[in-house]
Amino acid sequence: MVNNLTQICITLPPKVQSPGLGRLLMHDENADPSSTTSGYDWYNKYALPRLETHIALIFAVTQIIHLFLKRLGLPLFTSQLIAGMILSKAIPWTDEGVQIIGTLGIFGYGLFLFLSGVKMDPSMVFRVNKRSWYIGLLSMLVPLLSMLPIMLHEFDEKDKEDQEVDPKLKTLFLLPYYSLTSLPVINVLLSELKILNSELGRIALSSAVIGDHVSMFLMITGNVLRVWTQIVNHKVALGDLGCVIAFLVVVAFVLRPAMLAVVKRTPEGKPVYQSCIYALMLLFLGCLCVTRWFDQFLLLAPYILGLAVPHGPPLGSALVEKFEGMVENLFMPLFVTSCALRLTTMTIDFNNKMTWVNASIGIVALLVKFVVSLIPPLYNKMPKRDAAALALIMSSKALLTWPSSLSSVIEQGHFTFMFWVIICVANIVPILVKCLYDPSRKYAGYNKRNLMYLRCNAELPIVAVIHVPDNVNSVINLLEATCPTKDNPMTINVIHLIKLSGLATPIFISHQKRLRTTTSDCYSENVIVAFNKFIGNNWGAVSVNTFTAVSLPSIMHEDICSLALDKLASLIILPFHRRWYIDGSVESDDELIRALNSRVLERAPCSVGILIDRVNLRRAMPVDGSSEKPSYRVAMIFLGGNDDREALTFAKRMAQESTVVLTVAHFSNAENNQGISEDWDRMHDSIMLREVKTNGYINYVEKEVADGPETATIIHNMVNEYDMIIVGRRNNEESQQTTGLKEWSECPELGVWEICLHPLIMVVDAQFWLCNNKRQYFCQINVCNIDEPLSLCTNIDGHIKN
Repeated sequence: MVNNLTQICITLPPKVQSPGLGRLLMHDENADPSSTTSGYDWYNKYALPRLETHIALIFAVTQIIHLFLKRLGLPLFTSQLIAGMILSKAIPWTDEGVQIIGTLGIFGYGLFLFLSGVKMDPSMVFRVNKRSWYIGLLSMLVPLLSMLPIMLHEFDEKDKEDQEVDPKLKTLFLLPYYSLTSLPVINVLLSELKILNSELGRIALSSAVIGDHVSMFLMITGNVLRVWTQIVNHKVALGDLGCVIAFLVVVAFVLRPAMLAVVKRTPEGKPVYQSCIYALMLLFLGCLCVTRWFDQFLLLAPYILGLAVPHGPPLGSALVEKFEGMVENLFMPLFVTSCALRLTTMTIDFNNKMTWVNASIGIVALLVKFVVSLIPPLYNKMPKRDAAALALIMSSKALLTWPSSLSSVIEQGHFTFMFWVIICVANIVPILVKCLYDPSRKYAGYNKRNLMYLRCNAELPIVAVIHVPDNVNSVINLLEATCPTKDNPMTINVIHLIKLSGLATPIFISHQKRLRTTTSDCYSENVIVAFNKFIGNNWGAVSVNTFTAVSLPSIMHEDICSLALDKLASLIILPFHRRWYIDGSVESDDELIRALNSRVLERAPCSVGILIDRVNLRRAMPVDGSSEKPSYRVAMIFLGGNDDREALTFAKRMAQESTVVLTVAHFSNAENNQGISEDWDRMHDSIMLREVKTNGYINYVEKEVADGPETATIIHNMVNEYDMIIVGRRNNEESQQTTGLKEWSECPELGVWEICLHPLIMVVDAQFWLCNNKRQYFCQINVCNIDEPLSLCTNIDGHIKN
């Protein structure tokens, strides 16, 4: 074994906290040496100020470097490594200082592995498809087998005589680290590339789950063999192995059932007791002690304990939310930087046989892993660019796959070589994946669907998005107003979006394919119940498919757009990011939902509606006292253009219901009435308005307006006369009727009509397929809540149910 040991001399009792800045200012160089103000060297004598200075320098230098490197598309990981290499030469480091930073880094690395296990669902191993099994197993085992001939061929008996430990055994122990597939590394990579919930990302995560479990088994086996060969007394090795097995049994059959019992006894929607969190952290610290006592574990014990913790709320999510920010923003940067600080030399000594043989093995393993990961997707007819991107993702490595604790096992030159290989791979792979794979490419050539070009009495496919319980009532009331009948059927694809918390991988569930529907195993149960009641009220006219997507807010738009693409939807209904109380005050203003809506508007393959419900409990009133059923008064503001034509199409569909009274208000200006030659848009407007004028069940009103303020005044006067107002979004469309309204708009996703908000509004963005691929946004629909609230929806908590 390589004895990379360092002797550190410390003063006992150690000096931790300095006397303070006042003592420094009072320092007198001529004072008596025995006085407290003489020889005040705060940097070398006091540990805490030195540690604080090192941490401050690490983060400052890292951010300065990343300010320039991020423009090149390089990750923060690279900036942290470069900062470590610069600081190792720029400031005087004591051995004690490096050890303290390294200890904090190793602690953070152990906590990172623990949280990675918490966020992982071990049962995913039994749910992945055969393709992921093949990729996961082959990408791990084939590189491992390809390295064995090189190792056996290059080392002979003479090499064994020169070293204390047989180089074959030492290299055999390292082989799993060359070929391993790390789920945390791939998860972080996919998150940075924002393709975590894409089709390629899901395949990569499923394959990584298999590879991660196989890698963990091989690393434990390799550590056991290494200890067996290095210890003369094999009884000690067998005793250590027995302790490892006992640890696994206790975790699987004692701790896991105990934690499941805690989750079961926790009331739904309530957090777990803090005492449970404290107990788990004590167990985590105990696992770190096991790591030091039994060499077989290295840092796998915290990861195994994390796998035993039930993922998701309430326990797993609570742990992740409490500690993930500290780990990602403090401990892991210190870990990465401390790895760079441990490099004593930047050069690689290839004259050392152990170094160049292991370097050859590492390069071969990397190339074989790429080729093996490429073959299965190509065999399954995956596009070549996507297959190459998948192979690169499976071949990605980071310092997490080569922990700095191995520096005491291998030569410094070998460790330096692998350090540089990991830096190159970690920076090149993201750039190549971005070049090869574009999630938006699937929308290319797709004929964007909208309401205008649906055949008469054709089925209307809609994607409805749900965030919180109030969205269910609003969406159902809007769908009721669109007049679903057997002659005008409607297909509703409901997608319940849940923020990814306490999980490493996103989840997309089709509830139609789930056989188990018990409370403990069903996501979005109350959403399903509410829409099942909607089906019962419109039997034969409506079909509903319910889905649940658990993912990060930054990539939720991919789930929505992909569902709309697969279901050939003509309209997507999105809730507005702002919600109000009954008295009109703002209840919540979620910027994440606002950003989501903007991204959907950019990517959507069909029309998009943003539903704004300002008065959730409002009910439509009868037009006159003699009506037995309430009539819904709907106004459609028509100015012209694609947006308004699409909005008018939606309004005409609603007017087919006898209880809906539709009024189309055509706002024109004087210039349009003075014989200006009509273009194609104006011709289309005239055709649609002609149909409205000759229709007996639609009221038509034409009003001449001079500018935007006059338009806003007229609409404000209409607010109390109608239950619903439909308006085109008119994004980037200038007209005399809306002059000046854009300057008052704070929400670009609403177009120019934000100043004219009705108590319930829906902004619809239509997509038209043009020869020049120009996207035109079209309409905003202002809707009011029409029906009474559904009592079955009041218990929706928006969280995952275990």
